[in-house]
Amino acid sequence: QFELINEFGEKAAAISQSISDNICVIQIKDLKPGKYTFKYFHDENNNKELDTNWLGIPKEGFGFSNDPGLTLGPPSFEKTVFELKGSRVIKSKPKYF
Repeated sequence: QFELINEFGEKAAAISQSISDNICVIQIKDLKPGKYTFKYFHDENNNKELDTNWLGIPKEGFGFSNDPGLTLGPPSFEKTVFELKGSRVIKSKPKYF
């Protein structure tokens, strides 16, 4: 499950994409230049939710743009924001506990 959010907090894209050979490629076309952030998780059981344990720690892989360090709760927009000016490839590695 992948969500792209623009600088105004509006969802610019939401995509569910399969993983093959430990790689998931998401391509989004026709985005306007601007600032964006994304978040995603590996929905291993296909329930469309990020499953957590009783402490709230994710039981499935997850990640954010810019691969920020782990914090209590999701990182701020400032830590995950990137500027899009043209075609761009961004790589992100999910975190698993």
